[in-house]
Amino acid sequence: MDLREHGGVLLVGARIKPRSRPGVSITEQGLVVGVAAAPVQGKANEEARRAVASALGVSPSAVELRTGGRSRSKVFAVTGLDLETARARLRSATAS
Repeated sequence: MDLREHGGVLLVGARIKPRSRPGVSITEQGLVVGVAAAPVQGKANEEARRAVASALGVSPSAVELRTGGRSRSKVFAVTGLDLETARARLRSATAS
């Protein structure tokens, strides 16, 4: 799982799967976020941002797409959350 802190902000790397069953999982590739939206006009990015926020237990406004706007591999910047708490929340959210 690609989680790191940089400049007081938590960076979360994720692989996005558009047009798939919505959900968050941890695989060998790291964090994988499935979204129902098609990758058109930023709809999949927005749905992925909200899914990451939900999995981390923060408001969507605390999560911002940092890099990967046109790629399936993305990095989200999260404010107000430390590395260990984020790791624990992601494990909890994906343990089903």
